Amino acid sequence: MGFVLTLIVVVVCAACGNSSSPPAGTPSATTPTTVEHPPAQFVAGPCAETPQPVPELEGARCGELVVPEDRTKAGGRTLRLAVAIIPSETQPPAPDPIVFLTGGPGGDAVADPPIPNDVGINRNRDLILLSQRGTHSSKPALTCPEIDLFYARRVGLVYDADSTGDQYVQAVRACRDRLAPEVDFAAFNSTESAYDLADLRTVLGIDQWNVFSHSYGTDLALIYMRHDADGIRSVTLDGVAPPSAATPGWTWSSAKEAFDNMTNACAAQPACQARYPNLAESFIRLVNQLEERPVTTTVAIPSVGDTEVVLDGGALLNWFVPLATHFPEEFPAAIDELARNNPRRIAELYAEVWANPERVGTMGWGLTLSVWCREWVPFESAEDQLEKAKRAFPEFPESVRAQAPQLPFLRDACAAWDVPKAPDEIRAVTESAIPTLVLSGSYDGQTGPQWGEYVAQQLSQSHVVTVPGVAHGVYTNDCGAKVIASFYDNPERPDTSCVGATQPPPYEIIPPP
Repeated sequence: MGFVLTLIVVVVCAACGNSSSPPAGTPSATTPTTVEHPPAQFVAGPCAETPQPVPELEGARCGELVVPEDRTKAGGRTLRLAVAIIPSETQPPAPDPIVFLTGGPGGDAVADPPIPNDVGINRNRDLILLSQRGTHSSKPALTCPEIDLFYARRVGLVYDADSTGDQYVQAVRACRDRLAPEVDFAAFNSTESAYDLADLRTVLGIDQWNVFSHSYGTDLALIYMRHDADGIRSVTLDGVAPPSAATPGWTWSSAKEAFDNMTNACAAQPACQARYPNLAESFIRLVNQLEERPVTTTVAIPSVGDTEVVLDGGALLNWFVPLATHFPEEFPAAIDELARNNPRRIAELYAEVWANPERVGTMGWGLTLSVWCREWVPFESAEDQLEKAKRAFPEFPESVRAQAPQLPFLRDACAAWDVPKAPDEIRAVTESAIPTLVLSGSYDGQTGPQWGEYVAQQLSQSHVVTVPGVAHGVYTNDCGAKVIASFYDNPERPDTSCVGATQPPPYEIIPPP
C-alpha cells in the first residue's frame, strides 16, 4: 500500500510492561460459537472501482466473497467483499498463492496493492487481495467522510484542545448515526475477518497459501493463524501489532523507540552531531514550548490552496511519529528550522497529508473504530495508558501525554461509537510453528521492532529481521522487499544478506544561520 495511507491510519506496552514475555494471565485462543449459515460464495465479476487507478488490476481476476455479517447469529445480512487475484509474473504459478492483509484497520487492499519497487511479490505466485469487511471496496462500506473532513479541519485547530476532541466525537457520532440502520457495528471485528479469510481460501479451492500482512494486518494475521493453521504455508508480519498487547497506551513505546533510534543515528553521524548536537533535547523542548504557546502559520497545499496550520506540542509529536520517520533525512533540519521560528517545512507536510481532499470517503473508519473500540480500548485503563506515556516521555507536558500518538480522544470517540467489548480470547498470545518472517524497520514509530521480538517468542519457526533506517512499511524498502520475496521462495532460509549492508540514510545538513 502507498506510504501515506499507511501513515495516517496506523494501527499502532504489553499489559505486563515487559516485552520479554507475554502478559500475565493472557487467555488462550478459543473458537467462538457460530451457528449454521449458507456456505460462503465467490461470485466472479468486474474489479471494484477504486478511488485512484490501480494498474495491477488490469490483468486481474476479480469478484466478490459473499459471507455472513455475523456468524454467531442465525440468518441475518450478508456482506460482499471485493477480491482481486493478480496473476503471477511467470506462468504457471506456484500452487500456493499469497494473500495480502492490509493495515488500518480500515485500509483497502484492492485499492492499494503491495507490489513494491522492482521486486514483484507476485513474481512466481498469484497475489490475492481481499478488501476486509467495512472497507471502501466492500459492501457495505463503512467509510466516514465526516471524519475525513474533520481531520482536514484539524490542521487548523489546537491538537490537544478539548474543543478539538469535541469536534472529533461529533464527526464520529454523525457517521455512526448515518450507518447504523444498515449494519451491526459489533460484527466488524478481527475474528469475523479471520473467518472471512478461511472462507475465501476454501471457496477458491486453495489447499495452502502464504500470508503477507502489514500493520493492523499483522494483528489480523496472528488471529487468523489460530483458526486456519493447516491452510497456511508461511506468514510475513511487516510492522507488528500484537493482538495480545495493542492498546492506545501501547503506541508510546514505538514512538519512543523510533525517537531514540533516529536521534542516536544523528549522534553517530559526525556531520549531524556537529550541526545538531542536541537534537533530542531540542525536540522535547519544542514540544513543551508549543504546547504552552502554539504557533500558527499559513502554507500553500496543492489542490487546497492556502491552509492555516496550528502547531502545538501534540501536533509536533504527531508529525514525528507517522511523517518524520518516513522522511528521516529531513528530521534534524526541520527541528532546527522550527527552533528558529520557521515552521514551514513541518506545517507543509502535516497539512499535505491531512488536508488532502483525495482522502475523503476512502478510509473504512467504521471498521477502524469497531476494532479499536472493541478489541483495544476496553483492555486498558486510562491510568495505565497515562503511565505508559510517562515512562516513554516523562519530560512531555501532561496534556500531550494524555493523548496516545495518532489516537487522540479515542476513548471519547469509542463512547460515541458504542460497541461491546470483545471476548477476552481476542487478547490471546498466538503460538505457532508456521514459518514466519517477522519484519520491522528501526525507524518505525508506529509498530516498533520490539513488538516483532515480542511475538516471535511464541513463533517457533520465526525469522526476526530489522532493517536499519526504515519506517513503517518495510516492504516499500528495496532490502525489505528482497527479504520478503526470498522468504516465500524458502521459508526455512530467507536471504537476509542485504540487511547488514543497509545503513540509515545520512541526515540533511543545512548551513547555520
